[in-house]
Amino acid sequence: MPLHRGPEKPDERPLSVNPFYGEANPAVEMAEAPPKHRLAEAPLTPTTAYQLVHDELMLDGNSRLNLATFVTTWMEPQAGTLMGECRDKNMIDKDEYPRTAELERRCVAMLADLWNAPDPSAAVGCSTTGSSEACMLAGMALKRRWARRNAGRHPARDVRPNLVMGVNVQVCWEKFCNFWEVEARRVPMEGDRFHLDPQAAAELCDENTIGVVGILGSTYDGSYEPVADLCAALDALRERTGLDVPVHVDGASGGMVAPFLDEDLVWDFRLPRVASINTSGHKYGLVYPGVGWALWRDKEALPEELVFRVSYLGGDMPTFALNFSRPGAQVVAQYYTFLRLGREGYRLVQQSTRDVARHLAERIGALGDFRLLTRGDQLPVFAFTTAADITSYDVFDVSRRLRENGWLVPAYTFPPNRQDLSVLRVVCRNGFSSDLAELFVEDLARLLPDLRRQPHPLTRDRAAATGFHH
Repeated sequence: MPLHRGPEKPDERPLSVNPFYGEANPAVEMAEAPPKHRLAEAPLTPTTAYQLVHDELMLDGNSRLNLATFVTTWMEPQAGTLMGECRDKNMIDKDEYPRTAELERRCVAMLADLWNAPDPSAAVGCSTTGSSEACMLAGMALKRRWARRNAGRHPARDVRPNLVMGVNVQVCWEKFCNFWEVEARRVPMEGDRFHLDPQAAAELCDENTIGVVGILGSTYDGSYEPVADLCAALDALRERTGLDVPVHVDGASGGMVAPFLDEDLVWDFRLPRVASINTSGHKYGLVYPGVGWALWRDKEALPEELVFRVSYLGGDMPTFALNFSRPGAQVVAQYYTFLRLGREGYRLVQQSTRDVARHLAERIGALGDFRLLTRGDQLPVFAFTTAADITSYDVFDVSRRLRENGWLVPAYTFPPNRQDLSVLRVVCRNGFSSDLAELFVEDLARLLPDLRRQPHPLTRDRAAATGFHH
């Protein structure tokens, strides 16, 4: 979660209260308006408190027009009803809420089958708060397995394990390496390759490598990393050196796209070197924020000492998580979505989303001012930059101007070795229809004449122009 600092002026003016909001005595509530940065001395009526919070939240962006986020912004009303019915159930209390625990178990079994586990009944997995936690758990398992293999080989103080990944990984992997004292070995981007190169990754591995991360759907441009080629390069490494390096597939987005749209793509547990996979239920799993999944191909891939059993909630349920209490609502919503859509339903939803992304990418490419880096034909995500002959504005100007129409489109610079490249990225999700896509490209086209008349790019403070800062 983001870090926040306290206000520079602790005694800012209080929130203003409209007299119509009060249920008991409007005059009293107006005279004793609540402060913003400290607890008020007295309570407010429920209606007043609700209206104050509601009014302030109106200034947030419209989530349906947020083309930056991968997170689900629309679900059916029935799913929302189920989530409301389960919001008071603590997911950790599996003995008290056995049916919720059973739905979680079924989801794990469904994912093991979807990802072609050799023996779905032998696969182990758990729900998490999202892919970031799932990646942390997978990284911990890789590190513990490495420690087991190297027990007694080196004095602990002289060895630091490493994890190999592309420079395009999501920030959660950088956090994992920082928090768990693992060296991050990153494969840089080169030319028009915007993700990991399998051979370069294999060359970074040594006896202290805990694993290699393959990304099925890069955050930067939506492209799939070649997981099968990565496994082949590591197979060859084992033949040459004896090093046996496992692979974790970060399928935060693609893990819920490829099984339905790219069935011939081999990236999952069909590859013996793939030890674990994660996905975000709240991305292309089509559930509101708050659920992810981590699966291991079998019990050998998840060291038993990482699993805890607690008896003080009743029962003896094993648990593997970074946190403890969390709501069961999102897990129930995931099971509802699996039950509601099935394979064919997911295929139809994801195909529709990919069709929108591809058509929108084509429309933007046809405007003439932009060059497409990807076209939405893997993840329903594409990145584009300004054409070589455009000098009057840049992608940061475009992002800023689109925000004036309510569209939230991120502009950012690529990592090493392509820091020279700045792009815009559009994430198409369920609920972003072809009609909305048409409105988006029409708004973009209307901005171009003004942008072309600029003497030069106007967005000097690029970070300030494209994001909210604490």
